[in-house]
Amino acid sequence: MAIIKTVRGYTPQFGKDCFLADNAVVVGEVTMGENCTVWFNAVVRGDVHSITIGDNTNIQDGAIIHCTYQKAKTVIGSNVSIAHNAIVHGCTVEDNVLIGMSAVIMDDAVIGTGSVIAAGAIVLPGTKVEPGSIFAGVPAKWVKDIGPEMKEVILRTARNYPMYATWYKE
Repeated sequence: MAIIKTVRGYTPQFGKDCFLADNAVVVGEVTMGENCTVWFNAVVRGDVHSITIGDNTNIQDGAIIHCTYQKAKTVIGSNVSIAHNAIVHGCTVEDNVLIGMSAVIMDDAVIGTGSVIAAGAIVLPGTKVEPGSIFAGVPAKWVKDIGPEMKEVILRTARNYPMYATWYKE
């Protein structure tokens, strides 16, 4: 059973039909929308500031969502896919975003709607990713604007994770 823990008087709040893997951890001031999934070894740690997550967002295996004490909350939109081992810390991720495996998004960054952060990219503090952009590298930089095919990949990935979660329900 997932670890859901009250911290400093804050208990995580979940919308309808959320899936938490057996060893997922969600603690503190976390508000999660409907049809979200938090996968194996993922941590959503709202102990030092708030974390707000929209609908149909998936936080994949080993991902870490955190914030900075008294400085930077984390806001994640709807239809967002945060891939395996990514770190999303004290930033804003708007709707319909794909964050690649092992990417790092740092404090006060803003990831615009419909964007992709490539696998392994490091988005430095305060970086503003324009909507519809692909950012890659260390530090992450604009590579190109996304096309129709990538828009479909973003939405398909967000749609598939609630389906995968049904495979685990008993």
